[in-house]
Order: sequence, then C-alpha cells, then structure tokens
Amino acid sequence: MDISYSPWVWVAFAVAFWLGVSTAVAWASAWASGWSALARDYRLAEPFEGRRWRFQSARMRWGMNYRKLLTVGASEQGLFLSTLVFFRAGHPPLFIAWRDIAARDKKFLWIKMTELRLGRETPVPFRIREVLANRLRDAAGNSWPVESTT
Repeated sequence: MDISYSPWVWVAFAVAFWLGVSTAVAWASAWASGWSALARDYRLAEPFEGRRWRFQSARMRWGMNYRKLLTVGASEQGLFLSTLVFFRAGHPPLFIAWRDIAARDKKFLWIKMTELRLGRETPVPFRIREVLANRLRDAAGNSWPVESTT
C-alpha cells in the first residue's frame, strides 16, 4: 500500500506545529514573567489614550526578557503594556494605574535602569533602561510614582 501525501499536507503540518509550539512558549513566558498574574487585575478594558513607544525591551520576573517585543505607553493615569501580535497568547494588553506602581532607579554594571514594581499584592518587577524610563516619566507628569526605598 502506497501512502503519499501532497507537499501541502507537510507544509500545513509544519505551520500548525510551529504555531502550537509558539503558543505554548508564549503562555509559559506569560506565567513565568508575571504578565498573566498582572492580567487578572490590570487587563486593558478600553483603548489606550496616551503616548506609545513600539519595539521596546524590558526584563520582568525570573529574568524573562522581552527584547524589542513590547509597546509601552504612558499617560497621567497610568502605564500601558502590550506585546507584538504574534506573541499575544497569554499576554493581553495591560493598563496599570500609577498608584499601583513603585519606581526605583538602579544601575546594572554601567547601565542606568529603572525598576518599576507593578501591582499591589505581589508586585512584579519591570526593569527598563533609563531612556524609556525618562519618556514614561515625562508622559506621566506629576503622577509618576515616588521612588521607593526598598
């Protein structure tokens, strides 16, 4: 018995496999980074109105690195976060009010960074470079969180 498949069957299988693995990785990274925990309380309900910066990077909980995958925005009301569309599984857009964020400037080797602690109950670290932190600070105005001492 000769079973032969069209090349399109193999292409469809490869695409389905790639999508499945990518989705699994996205869900796992959302859990590990703390994004899914933040989504329980801070999932964006309406369109974000404020300044945005695309293709930004940040490091979150357990060293999860979002390199050039984020759109980060800010207004006087709060911080907006979303990922690129193909990484959206497990990563719904977030909006976190400034009152639920603590900030602290840090230095890692020679790189100036700011660590934002996102959320109230179990804060999730969100480490960004100084350039992005300054943009967010400007957009937030007087609402920018007071630097924490811890």
